[in-house]
Amino acid sequence: MDMMTEASQVARHEAERAMQGAKKRAAAAATSHGEFLTFRLGGEEYGIDILRVQEIRSYEQPTRIANSPDFLKGVVNLRGVIVPIIDLRVKLNCDTAEFNDFTVVIVLNIKGRVVGAVVDAVSDVLELNSDTVKPAPAMNAQVDMSFITGIANVGERMLILMDIQALMSASDMGLIDSAQS
Repeated sequence: MDMMTEASQVARHEAERAMQGAKKRAAAAATSHGEFLTFRLGGEEYGIDILRVQEIRSYEQPTRIANSPDFLKGVVNLRGVIVPIIDLRVKLNCDTAEFNDFTVVIVLNIKGRVVGAVVDAVSDVLELNSDTVKPAPAMNAQVDMSFITGIANVGERMLILMDIQALMSASDMGLIDSAQS
């Protein structure tokens, strides 16, 4: 009987956590508005807050760091600043395309730290209001939706809105100290 009670408590805890996540995503979607830089990863289109973007650069082969995770391509020297380069295609398990003329690095300013994100291509900048943004769907505990703030329908396009600061600040990335604000 104790095992049944424990399993019930675990299930209840997971359900409460899923509800809190859904409420958080709904609140973020309700307040999502402004300008978003859109880009492609595999066959999907994503959007990030344009205010996090410092610049867009063509892809250049970074200097590889030994024993680093697959998604960390290495570092580049950007006007005297050493910038880690993250391949979002690898990090987000997207269909990894070859590097080509459209592959770019979006240079981001995350909590005062400069980070580069490799994407397949940059599309455009869109202004979205909260009417066009819907909350991200609730998924099971195995799907990390913590960095998805909403889904926007723009004409025939479906745009996944991403909290790039939350993604880059995640502890598994090892880029930003969680104590930084």
